[in-house]
Amino acid sequence: MLKSTHEIDMTNCLQGNYFDPEIETLPREEIRRMQLEKLQRQAAWAFERVPWYRERFLALGIKPEDIRALEDVRRLPFTDKQALRDTYPFGLCAIPLDEVVRLHASSGTTGKPIVVGYSRSDLDAWSDCVARLAAMAGVTRADRVQMAFGYGMFTGGFGLHYGCEKLGCMMIPAGSGNTERHLMMIADYKTTVLISTPSYALHMCEVGESLGFDWAKSGLRVGLFGGEPCTPGMKREIERRMRIVCTDNYGLTEVNGPGVSGECLFSRDCQHIAEDHYLWEIIDPATNEPLPEGQEGELVLTPLNKQAFPMLRYRTHDLTRITTEPCGCGRTHARMSKVRARTDDMLIVRGTNIFPSQVEDVLTGIQGLAPHYRIVLDNDAGMDRVTVMVELQPDAFSDSFEQIDHFRHHIVDRLRQALLVTPSVKLVEPGSIERTTGKSRRVEDNRKKP
Repeated sequence: MLKSTHEIDMTNCLQGNYFDPEIETLPREEIRRMQLEKLQRQAAWAFERVPWYRERFLALGIKPEDIRALEDVRRLPFTDKQALRDTYPFGLCAIPLDEVVRLHASSGTTGKPIVVGYSRSDLDAWSDCVARLAAMAGVTRADRVQMAFGYGMFTGGFGLHYGCEKLGCMMIPAGSGNTERHLMMIADYKTTVLISTPSYALHMCEVGESLGFDWAKSGLRVGLFGGEPCTPGMKREIERRMRIVCTDNYGLTEVNGPGVSGECLFSRDCQHIAEDHYLWEIIDPATNEPLPEGQEGELVLTPLNKQAFPMLRYRTHDLTRITTEPCGCGRTHARMSKVRARTDDMLIVRGTNIFPSQVEDVLTGIQGLAPHYRIVLDNDAGMDRVTVMVELQPDAFSDSFEQIDHFRHHIVDRLRQALLVTPSVKLVEPGSIERTTGKSRRVEDNRKKP
């Protein structure tokens, strides 16, 4: 049994558990009216203060006053990572640098990092968004929140820290790594909420179980997980082992960080978007044309309150679908399905498009496999080859080579049906695949590029 699940789901959910009930329950027409006013203001702000945007407005033959309806957002220029790299580090800044109170950045593993700055107003708005997603997950001011994200340039640590602090929680800034110390803190400080990547939460489960840590007796009840996708199978595994309610949230550095959306406890397969802060679009990534509500496409976001580094029509490359249908929790803000794939995560193998999420969906549906895997791509004599390394759970081991090989063939067949490509499958012992406190590295592409 999950600790306090009934109490959280029934009491907090039925009472709304809102951070800002007036905003979170606005009628749809009021949300759209607010969004239009803010979009018009943001378009003018970017045009007047950022030369990069002014040049693109003029190239498209538009001016801010041409934005008369929300649909006119399609007339504005797109922004992508390349724009931030081309203007690195401060070319998109709209305010004097002495008014920028904080910088965050991506890791920059493929070149210059993506840098974003924040005004004091930006930080206040960001904290509101995060406080809202934490409240949606059932977190209250009485909770003790333990941070297992790092506090460097990554937005997750500071973003979730200050958001939960704004909600009134006791923050425990443990930082990343040192899993045994985390377990000690959970026990000694009576931690009730854990913030981490889902893969690190699973690693904590493994370490805790090896040390005899009794999750059932801990005070932990809620997980706020982000930084990487959390499959339904992974979520169920964490909930079963930690005895908690596991929730997801979504965000990205370029548009602030975590806080774009979060899941309520009523509809746990979707996440409410903070629509008073973000205008969303769903487009066909191939044609850039808008798609109807409910159809999967690329998410495009325009932050509506961002002063320091305004961002118009940012292409996230994340694939999702959105609905504005009413939610049972009472919130009226649109809901996005959880991001499971990105347009730039797609792997082309022997002419077939493959997403890592497809592999994950198959593996998490097979009993006896741990939720840790790696996809290795290489090229043998001009032919692409896919190897999927996956860990066996301890109770799935057998002394019989025939049984293990039969199980492996079963996994190959399931993957072939889903991927339309036949992979090799390598079964490895528990703990063989590297764990990390940050985002898990799922794909290793060793193919020689032409």
